[in-house]
Amino acid sequence: MEFRFLQIIAMMLVVAVAATHSAIPVEMYWMSVFPNTPMPKALRNLLPSPAALAGNHMKAAVADMVNENKAFLIPRGKSSYQIIYAYSNGNKEFTYGNVTTNKDVFFFESKLHPGSKMNLKELTGKASRTAFLPRLVADSIPFSTQKFAQVLHYFSLQPESAASKILKQTMEDCEAPAMEGEARYCATSLESFVDLGVSMLGQNIQLLSTELERETQSQEFSIGEGMKMVGKSEIVCHKMSYAYAVFLCHSIDKTDLYKVPLVGEDGTRAAALAVCHKDTSAWSPKHLAFQILKVEPGTVPVCHFLARDTLVWVSN
Repeated sequence: MEFRFLQIIAMMLVVAVAATHSAIPVEMYWMSVFPNTPMPKALRNLLPSPAALAGNHMKAAVADMVNENKAFLIPRGKSSYQIIYAYSNGNKEFTYGNVTTNKDVFFFESKLHPGSKMNLKELTGKASRTAFLPRLVADSIPFSTQKFAQVLHYFSLQPESAASKILKQTMEDCEAPAMEGEARYCATSLESFVDLGVSMLGQNIQLLSTELERETQSQEFSIGEGMKMVGKSEIVCHKMSYAYAVFLCHSIDKTDLYKVPLVGEDGTRAAALAVCHKDTSAWSPKHLAFQILKVEPGTVPVCHFLARDTLVWVSN
């Protein structure tokens, strides 16, 4: 009964706002928190469509969203989050299997200088456009490995299907314990995404993302002039593979964030985000970074660019 009540309230909100051609509720929430700051394009692209959520059955509307985003629920090996941040948790060791990647996925900080050439596959992949659900709806849908049977029932998925395995992997990533010096949280709605940034960094913050001038297949880039450090206490939020927008956000001690101007081999310009982890002593010795760079944990800073659909909260 309570779940049905939430569905009705959510539908009423969306339908009423859509009828007035005004901002949808989640957009109103942004304006209530940041009244003088327009919503960044990277976040606006993830707003739920009023038409998509104004049907007679909210559950059916969400299921339609799953179908629309099946392309992002196809197994593609390890996600960028898993490749970059996997580490030992107790006795559970993450294994990479047959991960294939280029040598520039991790690099030394000394490589961040004008003229440096890098192969950056993560900048050219198609960004996921899977949208957020309103918080009322997202909070009413089970999101827990302990309630995974309910999740499968909700989305009408079979336990052994490819989509169910990916949904479960995202939940496991969200439930994994934080490593030393890390704070982490998964946001399942735009409202909770905003609340997280404000609760950790205060209200005087901004949201950054990688900006690509145009779509390109060229993976070869050169660093241009004007690189600058833009944060030391940032919250990095990785877009996860799920039926609707879910971000795994975390803050890791002793991590610097850079905004890096890039020029592609074909002339495409980008403003990319890169992070350098100054202290990797808590990382697993089997981490891919150490395999690529041939160094030991905690010896030198390890850097990497952020994926195209990663969002970062930083203090102004």
